[in-house]
Amino acid sequence: MSTRHTTIDSPLGRLTLTAQGELLTGIFFEGHWHMPPPEFFGELAGIEDPVFRQAALELSEYLDGQRTAFDVRYKASGNPFQEKVWSRLESIPYGETVSYGELAKELGDRNLSQAVGSAVGRNPLSIVIPCHRVVGHDGRLTGYAGGLKNKRFLLELEEPAAAKESKLF
Repeated sequence: MSTRHTTIDSPLGRLTLTAQGELLTGIFFEGHWHMPPPEFFGELAGIEDPVFRQAALELSEYLDGQRTAFDVRYKASGNPFQEKVWSRLESIPYGETVSYGELAKELGDRNLSQAVGSAVGRNPLSIVIPCHRVVGHDGRLTGYAGGLKNKRFLLELEEPAAAKESKLF
């Protein structure tokens, strides 16, 4: 299976996409906190690559407010605990948030909040696996591998219309 990468421009800045075979394996921001080693990225490929073309289209639709879920085939690889956390992230509905503590409690131990935070921060498929939907216990924005400015952008993008309207008054 060939490992490869490309870059795309977005409202969030330049994103690096990675793929292996027919699966998207990563979406990384400029200055991403937990970048994988160089060999993770493989060869440079063009946007004409079918995986990248589909991912770029879906990301563009999502960032334009026209898409709420992704169809591109993907795989996030990590240790068993990370994969368990990432699987749970996939079930957070569009426009909703959960706290690190809530996730830790769901995973069986409220004391796992820091471990959950570490796993969330190492999610290789930012946006597609919606780690931006995880917030502090009081609803505050806390760390995000792509930066708090981007996390805020994504959460505001997904904010229900009624909540946006209530901020006007």
